[in-house]
Amino acid sequence: DGDDSGVTPAGAGAAAAKRKKKKQQEKQNASKKKQQPSSFDGLKQLQDAATNALNTKEGISARRIVALVIMFVTYALSSRFIPYCFALSRQLSHPTVIQKARTRDGQIVMIDDYRDAYFWLKDNTPEDARIMAWWDYGYQIAGIANRTTIADGNTWNHEHIALLGKALTTELNEGYEVARHWADYVLVWAGGGGDDLAKSPHLARIANSVYRDHCPDDPTCRAFGFVDRQGTPSPMMRQSFLYTLHSSGTREGVTAPDDKFQEVYRSKYGKVRIWKILNVSKESKEWASDPSNRKCDVPGSWYCPGSYPPGLNSILSKKKDFQQLEDFNRGGDGDDEYTKQYFENLRDPETARRKVLEKAKQAEESASSDGEAAQPKKPSVSEEEIRRRMEMLYEKYDDTEQSTMMWEFIHSGNLKAIRSWLSEEPWWAYLRSADGRGPMWWSFEERNNDIVQYLMSLGVPHNDRDSEGLTPADLQTRA
Repeated sequence: DGDDSGVTPAGAGAAAAKRKKKKQQEKQNASKKKQQPSSFDGLKQLQDAATNALNTKEGISARRIVALVIMFVTYALSSRFIPYCFALSRQLSHPTVIQKARTRDGQIVMIDDYRDAYFWLKDNTPEDARIMAWWDYGYQIAGIANRTTIADGNTWNHEHIALLGKALTTELNEGYEVARHWADYVLVWAGGGGDDLAKSPHLARIANSVYRDHCPDDPTCRAFGFVDRQGTPSPMMRQSFLYTLHSSGTREGVTAPDDKFQEVYRSKYGKVRIWKILNVSKESKEWASDPSNRKCDVPGSWYCPGSYPPGLNSILSKKKDFQQLEDFNRGGDGDDEYTKQYFENLRDPETARRKVLEKAKQAEESASSDGEAAQPKKPSVSEEEIRRRMEMLYEKYDDTEQSTMMWEFIHSGNLKAIRSWLSEEPWWAYLRSADGRGPMWWSFEERNNDIVQYLMSLGVPHNDRDSEGLTPADLQTRA
């Protein structure tokens, strides 16, 4: 719409020619770009070649063969996967409280020990009975037996769980003192497999996270556990509350004191044992049943800290609250050093174990130097019976929990523990392991002259031979 009066015919023709030339130049540039090779041209050529090859007679045959192979492999895998799914579904469909097992003669049996034990509690204990058991079974005891439990799966209070772990894995008498202020019955899962004894090293670690005197300077509690794959307990485990109630009457030399416990129930297959706690503190039970002593929903706390009878004050005074991840608003110094040592022990368990043994040895030596040692107890059996047991042990080659414990004492140089043990049961000085060796061989091997002299004073021979024909002195020479 502009004014074109100023444009001459010659100027208009020049402009048109310029535009035409520009368009021709653009077409030439586009043509050059098309002619330049692309990075995808090679792939396209390869694709075309593959397509042409597959469309030949030989290519069609190859495609059919590959398809048959894929079908065969899929069928083979599915034919094994489907039965696996059905087998797994049968296993997962079993309720955990009832199990199916196979006896040695091949007979399939239903193990209903756990439910039977809970029904027994419901039918044979007072309604206000308190059951002490690890928290794993708390809901089952409450739901089936309708009895109060010390802990269950909803117990968020770590310190409370640690106290329960402390009571179960501490020395028998200390555990009893806690239990009599806390419960009326103790329920123990036994019978092997994943029973309480198998879990107990974890219980000890949990206890030690709050009660640091449980396994001093040993966050992973290496002193508590099994010393071999045969399930031989360490000295600390062997003396524990849980081990005594778990193995009483089923392992040699283990008996629960009848002035503290009474076994009131043992299930058909031995999976559950229930013990009645004798001399339960009536004062503590009355205190716990008083609603005014219940402490929960404390301002500033995100869980129920609970409260305990005054009878437990002595052990509660030793606890150190464990700082959990949820305690972000607690403030103050954390527990970094304990956590660091815990993971260091996990990374190097052998070093942690050696430290524990060395510390135990130092503690024994310190106790001996502080004053006169207590007079050793005398054997409670006749001299004739002692000689009979000595001869029987010396002729029998067998790996037992006593032989393992004796080896541990000698290996750690714990002469005081050996003296204390053999002063009451001197026949164990004559025990022999499966390889024919015994305390005298191990003492020579460790080059511990003090233990050698002590064993000689008990009359243990030092020139006999093991199953390989080696004498104790031969081991010292070879070492």
